[in-house]
Amino acid sequence: MRGLLYIVLLIVITGCGYSGSNYKCELDEAENMIEENPEKAFNMLNGYDVAEFKDSATMARWALLYGEALVANKLAAPTDTIINIAVDYYSSHISAEDYLSRAQKAKALLSKSTGHSALASALYIQKEKEFMLYKERARRNQLLLIGMIVLLAAIGIIIWQRQHIKLKNAKADALIAEASFLKKSLDSRKNECSALANKLSASLANRFNMIDELCETFYESQGSKNEKKAIVDKVKYHIDALKNDNGIFNEMEQCHEDILTRLRNDFSTLKQEEYRLMVYIVSGLSNRTIALLIGESIDTTYKRKSRLKAKIASSSSPNKDILLNAF
Repeated sequence: MRGLLYIVLLIVITGCGYSGSNYKCELDEAENMIEENPEKAFNMLNGYDVAEFKDSATMARWALLYGEALVANKLAAPTDTIINIAVDYYSSHISAEDYLSRAQKAKALLSKSTGHSALASALYIQKEKEFMLYKERARRNQLLLIGMIVLLAAIGIIIWQRQHIKLKNAKADALIAEASFLKKSLDSRKNECSALANKLSASLANRFNMIDELCETFYESQGSKNEKKAIVDKVKYHIDALKNDNGIFNEMEQCHEDILTRLRNDFSTLKQEEYRLMVYIVSGLSNRTIALLIGESIDTTYKRKSRLKAKIASSSSPNKDILLNAF
């Protein structure tokens, strides 16, 4: 957008520079002619259509030469309008002191001149009108340029606003996508929690059923000779059921997934019996319970636990301390 503005300004400046250089040679010629042939120089300066000038520098120089031509031809100016063009312009340009001095001198001489010519006065008035047309055109061009700048600025603001809105929409879309992802994650976690809750309820129901059966057996056998045998048989039945129930074993694994994953990663050659023993250990089961579940004596269970503990302790596993804390 800024580049487009620069291009427009460059075109305007280039056009003005070209128009100024187009009159420069002719004005140089008129200036050289003022002393040798002031009448011809005056006629030459009157031949310009001042309204067609493109820049104020050309206009100021023409006004200066026109005033000097009037002085050279000993003609009086009806007003100071034209010479004031040069005086005002060069007064605002510090580097044009020589031209300012010439303009002020010409103005002073014109104020003292008494030579009158009806034709010169008519031409002078005509040039004043042309100058007014130039000022009007310059004002329109200035307003046009301002309008173009405002238009370009408005277009730039619109483009910037659109980009800003696009960025905001992109951020909003990203946030919506992230929120959607989080919602899906929460829904997934919720489903997992529901599944675990159902599994826990089923597990508790099984435990309650076991307690109910033991109590029923105790009540039915109470006071009979077969009381102890019946209770022992029922307990042995449930212990055997626990040993062969992979679902309960899987539940134990899931409850301690983190530490068991470390064990599997660090001890890939671990035997299945050793892994099963470790599952019972991290689940917090007593030595007697473990002995019943693996079908070994308590002494054998102690020895197996000691060998497994020594195996972990002598290893270079980065999780050694965590695993040993389970014992």
